[in-house]
Amino acid sequence: MSNVSPNSAWRERLASPLTWHYAGFAALLVVVIGLGVRLGLDWAATNDRSTDALAGKQIELKAADLATAPLRGLDKRVEESRAELEAFYAKRIPANYSSIAMRIGQLEVRSGVRLSRVQYTQGPAGSELTEISMDAGISGDYPAIMRFVNSLERDQTFFVIRAMALTGQQGGLVNLRLRVSTWLRPADAAASGLPPTPEAGETGNPPNAAGKEGE
Repeated sequence: MSNVSPNSAWRERLASPLTWHYAGFAALLVVVIGLGVRLGLDWAATNDRSTDALAGKQIELKAADLATAPLRGLDKRVEESRAELEAFYAKRIPANYSSIAMRIGQLEVRSGVRLSRVQYTQGPAGSELTEISMDAGISGDYPAIMRFVNSLERDQTFFVIRAMALTGQQGGLVNLRLRVSTWLRPADAAASGLPPTPEAGETGNPPNAAGKEGE
């Protein structure tokens, strides 16, 4: 029977290097587990923030992409529009005043109407075009007048009917007051020597009292 008391055995175990080794290992294990848990929590939080930041950047990029979409190829569209505009000018804008008067005369003969008190005037010079106005009396039967009006609207020369008002009717003959606009390039309009178009509301001179009259 051993004479070693329990207290002595316990003190011997505490003094044993192996016991301290186990105790140190256990403490180190607790620290490692704690650090692992803390690292896991930090990594999860960082990952969430990174995911949110990445999603935010993707949204900003998409918004910027949508905002700049209308500007893509803008220089090409500008060049195409300029080319189309020049083609329109070349095809539908008359070269000078004489070509306007000549074309109006041709449509008059072709439709069978009669123009009287014809006056041409020009508006203020624009950067690209200057408006040329024609104010005239037109007489003829109704079908002839409609042929003339339709011919103006469909002609290759760019004519715009501004106003048309009935001034008289006798039998099958109809008399109208007609105002038509077309355009010239500013240099061509300046060379025409036409008087200025009266401002809106001005009475002005009678059509046969001023300006160049049609043939």
